[in-house]
Amino acid sequence: MEQADLVVVGGGFAGMACAAAASVRGLRTVVLDRKPEPGAAPHTTGILVKEVADAWDVPRRLTRKIAGVRLYTPNGRSFDLHSPGYYFLATDTPGVLRWLAQRANAQGADVRFGSRIHAMHRTNDRWHLDPAGLSSKWVLGADGARSAVARMTNLGANQKFLVGVEAELKGVRGIDADALHVFIDSELAPGYIAWVVPGVHETQVGLARIADRAPDLDGFLKKLAQRFDLSAATEVSRRRGLIPVGGLVRPMAGECVMLVGDAAGMVSPLTAGGIHTALQYGRLAGVALADHVLDGGPDPVHALKRQIEPFGLKHAMRWAIDRRPPNALIDAMLRLGPVRALAQTVFYHHRGLSTRAAWRDLATSCLGRSPQPMTRSSGA
Repeated sequence: MEQADLVVVGGGFAGMACAAAASVRGLRTVVLDRKPEPGAAPHTTGILVKEVADAWDVPRRLTRKIAGVRLYTPNGRSFDLHSPGYYFLATDTPGVLRWLAQRANAQGADVRFGSRIHAMHRTNDRWHLDPAGLSSKWVLGADGARSAVARMTNLGANQKFLVGVEAELKGVRGIDADALHVFIDSELAPGYIAWVVPGVHETQVGLARIADRAPDLDGFLKKLAQRFDLSAATEVSRRRGLIPVGGLVRPMAGECVMLVGDAAGMVSPLTAGGIHTALQYGRLAGVALADHVLDGGPDPVHALKRQIEPFGLKHAMRWAIDRRPPNALIDAMLRLGPVRALAQTVFYHHRGLSTRAAWRDLATSCLGRSPQPMTRSSGA
């Protein structure tokens, strides 16, 4: 049986970040992913916040910079949010995932796509994975919101989800390409938002909602046709997926096995953003595992848990959003300067209100700066 120090199950953002960090430090690392190739059938819009751009040098050809957010209220008004020096990156998501796989491979990881595991068992202080024919000291589950590793090792499972659907369109006209277009509507997207992203190659149009029924993407597209010119638009692809928003699963680790990324619930309960945390905690997991296995360092699970954001306030805000406030109340609240300042903080501070900088900027927005005026427009 083939021997490894670490098997990473899942070749997405968290898995590749972990594999690159662990292998460059000397761990014999194998990545297994059931998809036929990196970047196949992604389940994410792929927006990168500036913190990711600063920490990960994603090739420029795979991204497009977007400076601001245009927020649309249920009654059709909109206002713009900006933060000096801040931006978002729309991405060619399959391309970014291929780049991450190539990067992990270049660092020494053995990356294998088209590899599905059906069983794991532990003997002689090692994990044995079937039918991969691998024996490993550690296994890291980075295999998504419905993690097979979690199921096979009796670890915690995600229980609370949003369900999202997104289409990629060519030929959309009349859209401001320098903004993320975000729609708040408790009837259309209860518990979350709808969005239009001027992407690298296509325009990405999607929405997510509380997972009590499927999102009405076609209904959203009909509304958008009143605002943007979709007369020449053609749909290139459509995807859907589950977004865990219940916070960290428990337990997230067992004997020489742990979860990261969506598998561990490392997704903001408020914004449902998971790429930044997947890359950040995936890399930290790889570093902690290498320190432990090669140099007798501390338990990697404890080392990682010390770094994880608790999401406390975001859980409280998620509870409020799940109450499905009526659109009339949303419209009234978004006319208030402090509420719009809060929206600015949510979009431009990846850790939300858990840092002093966020509270400082929120106070400055509320006390020292006039909010952006709303504009009235028809449609979605």
